[in-house]
Amino acid sequence: MSKKIASQHYPVEGFLRERQILGDPLACPHIPAIIPVSRSTWWRGIRSGRFPAPIKLGPRITVWRAQDIYDLIATRCEDDHG
Repeated sequence: MSKKIASQHYPVEGFLRERQILGDPLACPHIPAIIPVSRSTWWRGIRSGRFPAPIKLGPRITVWRAQDIYDLIATRCEDDHG
């Protein structure tokens, strides 16, 4: 994902929460998904190593490095088009 696209809706640097990555159609305003998979698929992919590991900031706060997510997208795009 280019930095221009990333900066429109999501931070270029820093952290992303699960609902920013997977989207939240019930939020107002709607949060579009960066990676369109279900929560169970997301967590299964983390356990298998397909998706990046989370970082726990607190007992109820789990985040992912934004750069790890953008690298994942870039890798998947290269695999698909490459």
